[in-house]
Amino acid sequence: MFFERYFPSANMVLIKDKLPILIDTGFGSEAKATEQLIKEAGVSPKELHLIVNTHYHSDHVGGNFYFQKNYGVKIAAHKWEAVLINHCNPEACSAEWLDQPVEPYRVDTKLSDNDEINTGSKSLKVLHTPGHTLGHISLFEPEDGILICGDLFHNNDIGWINIFREGVTSIQRSLESLEKLSKLRIEMAYSGHGPQIENPHAAIDKARARFEKYLKSPEKISWHAVKRIFSFTLIIKNGLEKEEIDSYLLNSGWFQDFARNAFQHQPEEFVQILLNEMLRSGAASWKNNYLIAAAPYQAPEKQWMDKNIKPKDWQTKAFLA
Repeated sequence: MFFERYFPSANMVLIKDKLPILIDTGFGSEAKATEQLIKEAGVSPKELHLIVNTHYHSDHVGGNFYFQKNYGVKIAAHKWEAVLINHCNPEACSAEWLDQPVEPYRVDTKLSDNDEINTGSKSLKVLHTPGHTLGHISLFEPEDGILICGDLFHNNDIGWINIFREGVTSIQRSLESLEKLSKLRIEMAYSGHGPQIENPHAAIDKARARFEKYLKSPEKISWHAVKRIFSFTLIIKNGLEKEEIDSYLLNSGWFQDFARNAFQHQPEEFVQILLNEMLRSGAASWKNNYLIAAAPYQAPEKQWMDKNIKPKDWQTKAFLA
């Protein structure tokens, strides 16, 4: 069962089989909504056999804490990301750099390329598809040709590339991952954002063409990234007041890195440049002196956001492998 969700949550897939599997858990503030979706689909959360994360960004793993704490659900993720998470590394989930809260969880099953996940009557093949993150995975069910591709590619878009945390060769890794998937017999694909992908190979071809274009114009991949990061910030904060934007951006790791190293501007200079581009492109607009994201979203509760939990705050002893 595919759940297309509004921001700040990513989409989810629920495998209803003898061993129910939930793929990705949405943003942390929406954990109870995630729970309700599962119940309405006819699966009790305590019956979940496993949660599998395509990658460790906050919109995909935010519900992990809730399900692990309340129902003891086991969590599986790629081994590289699992190590960072289980050791409470400040870089885990890129949460500190992105300023995105993630409540603490541990990975119980460390996945590698070509591992198999049993759902009871079927088997999901784990495919290591790095690019969006180094530990990004996709899941493939070969009998029905079903692909769950996380944020590697979407119906008419690609996952943003974080060259400062995932490396400057992330575009090449994404292209290799797309090439790997293009050889599969895919009938239907489900990505982390947007609708189901009914012509997966056409979407893969479009994604490949876009990445190849970005190889020739690196600044475009940086613009793609900063607009998505800033839009997500505006979503989880339900907008930023005009007077607080400068201070917020100048204290954000992602903004500092992109301003200085991707665009060769002093951060103070880049604030207005980014604002102009957000407005020009329609990614955001002013409303009552607040900059608001254009994408449809469900604003997180302020009380939840005020907890502002990051991996550096996690209780290391409780979550060490």
